[in-house]
Amino acid sequence: MTTRSTRPTGPRVTLHGGLPDRYLTPEDLVVMFSLPSVETVYAWRRKRIGPPAIRIGKYLRYDPAAVHSWAQQQTEHDEAA
Repeated sequence: MTTRSTRPTGPRVTLHGGLPDRYLTPEDLVVMFSLPSVETVYAWRRKRIGPPAIRIGKYLRYDPAAVHSWAQQQTEHDEAA
């Protein structure tokens, strides 16, 4: 008999530092930032205005720490304007 993991997934699964314990998908960014669609994330990447991503095969993944840093920079930039 095999047991199924009941460990929750998604961007809300966190470690002690408040960051997810896995690389994030574009869909995770949509949920985290309440974006209209994943196309917004892809447009950010094309325009080089979003958080840095890495390509693993055909998939984009985001380092949670880099996403957090990018979000903080956006907040600081908005407050300075």
